[in-house]
Amino acid sequence: MGDNEKIIRDFVDAWPRLDVSEIVDYFAEDGVYHNMMLEPVKGREALTGFIGAFAANWSDVKWEILNLVSRGDTVIAERVDRMKVGGKPVALPCCGVFEMEGGKIKVWRDYFDLGTFTKAAS
Repeated sequence: MGDNEKIIRDFVDAWPRLDVSEIVDYFAEDGVYHNMMLEPVKGREALTGFIGAFAANWSDVKWEILNLVSRGDTVIAERVDRMKVGGKPVALPCCGVFEMEGGKIKVWRDYFDLGTFTKAAS
């Protein structure tokens, strides 16, 4: 397993702790998270606010990696993100594309069906 693959596996394993500072620390200072239904969020300060806001209502988080492949500074992780949102269980199939730089996430693009999430969480 390459270093970038290990970093992304560790990043996925960090989510159950819901420690926003720990999660954001995986990003480069000017790192970007692009949840594909929304505008990209750039920089650790903005990432802290954004991730903190949506994760505040989460509990029992467990992300399962189904497939993880990498080449150079790109890592692709197919996952099922499981969590409770407002006490309701959600199982969300996702695919994250990570561009790495210097051991940090430079860009994370996450693809999933928002309808699946909102239906389960409502």
